[in-house]
Amino acid sequence: MASDELRPDIAAAKERMRTKLGAGKEIKKLLEHLHEGETVHTMLMGSYGRGQGLLVLTDRRLLFVKEGAMSRKSEDFPFEKVNSLQWSSGLAMGTIIIFAAGNKAEIKNVDKTAGKELADLVRQRIASPSAPTGASAAPSIDVADQLRKLGELRDAGILTDEEFTAKKAEILSRM
Repeated sequence: MASDELRPDIAAAKERMRTKLGAGKEIKKLLEHLHEGETVHTMLMGSYGRGQGLLVLTDRRLLFVKEGAMSRKSEDFPFEKVNSLQWSSGLAMGTIIIFAAGNKAEIKNVDKTAGKELADLVRQRIASPSAPTGASAAPSIDVADQLRKLGELRDAGILTDEEFTAKKAEILSRM
């Protein structure tokens, strides 16, 4: 893997991010913060403490990473330590509050839609510890985006018209 290439799970989570502005350093260095075999599911930007960084949902934990010019910060919240999670939002942005092992972490300025999705996934995970959260969990599906990408594959000659039609029918059947 080239130094500028991302691991597939990280690349997929990056692709699903609604707001990527300012996340470049954190995404590039995310592997340094992950445990062996840990899979990234969702990432979003937010402010925690004195800086803006990346909130990452993996199959094992929530992780906040900040890569600054003068300092680095990472804090993790393993699912078994998370007691509850609170979500609140305004017009465009929201706040995720994580209650873990007697501590409280407040991640502010989170995209409203992405924050709600992440909060729901974490709540599912802490309510049912055996529920998958990583790559095996069903990610939220944007049908229009999938169909657009499918059309691009057909137009590029990667898929035949028959393959395109079959896959399109499969995607639409899941709605």
